[in-house]
Amino acid sequence: MDPAIKVTGLKEFQRGLKVIDRELPKALRLALNDAANLVVDEAVPKIPRRSGRAAKSVKARSTQKAARVVGGGNRVPYYPWLDFGGSVGRKGSVKRPFLTKGRYIYDAFFRNRDRFTDKLAENVVDVARRAGIEVT
Repeated sequence: MDPAIKVTGLKEFQRGLKVIDRELPKALRLALNDAANLVVDEAVPKIPRRSGRAAKSVKARSTQKAARVVGGGNRVPYYPWLDFGGSVGRKGSVKRPFLTKGRYIYDAFFRNRDRFTDKLAENVVDVARRAGIEVT
C-alpha cells in the first residue's frame, strides 16, 4: 500500500517525503538552496570589498524545512554592521546609518520576492514529481 501524503506546509511535506524515501528530504534541502541562491546572487555584487571576505560569507544555508541565506561568521564578525549599520569602534566612533531592512540580503530578497517564490514553488513541485507524487 502506498503511503498517502497530505501537504499543508513545508514541514509536513518534508515528513511525507521521508516516509517515501529517506533520501528525498535531502533533495528538498537542495531545492530550497537553489531558490535561496537567487538572493545570494543578487546580494553579493553589492557588498563592499576590501578583502572580499564579507562577500564570500554570504551563502545559502537551507534546512529541509526552511530556505535561508546567511552572511558573516567568525572570520567576518563585522558583516552585520556592513549590512544593517550602527556604531562600532571605541565609544561608537565609527558610525553607519542603521537600516532595519538591511542593505544587501534583505534588500535582494524584497526586490526578488516574486522570482524567489516562483523558483521555490517550481523546485518543490519538481521534488514532489521525482518522489512519484502527482502534482496538479
